[in-house]
Amino acid sequence: MFRRILFLLTVPFAAVIAFSAAASAATTINPANAPTGTHFSAGTAATCSVDTTTQLVTCSSYQLAGVGNSNATGALDTTYSATVNCTNNGGMTVPVKSSVQTAPTTTGSLSPKNGKLTVPSLNSSPVPTAAQFEAAATCPNPNWTKSVQGRTITLSSFIYTLTFAGFTGPFITITGP
Repeated sequence: MFRRILFLLTVPFAAVIAFSAAASAATTINPANAPTGTHFSAGTAATCSVDTTTQLVTCSSYQLAGVGNSNATGALDTTYSATVNCTNNGGMTVPVKSSVQTAPTTTGSLSPKNGKLTVPSLNSSPVPTAAQFEAAATCPNPNWTKSVQGRTITLSSFIYTLTFAGFTGPFITITGP
């Protein structure tokens, strides 16, 4: 009896732990921005994940049914940030924030076949380099030397959208991290 009670109390906590990594991205589906009857094909879903080692974002492939002949476009935009140190000739250092938005990655125009739309996976562009952050940073004096503070380049945010042609907004929006 005690084991059964312990099991019943433990299962919900295990579920929370198992799904906590997926909870960092928020997904919004707006049926008003898709052809009537649009739905995910069985066994597919739009998801995005972040590789904790490389900081690259990967959004999964999925299939939508009931789209008729409506074309769509998927897009993934990522923003990274870093701390850049500005150092003057006397050795005084001032840390400043720098942000770099990578070029959007898109699927291009997707055409349905037999009322189904297969959306390929999207991956973010390479993480910006230290030189890109230094170029984007503004020091108090232009004669100061810029350098990225070690291991501060991080993914600030990403937004994935799937938008159907002829609709005013995205059908799917996933934001993170």
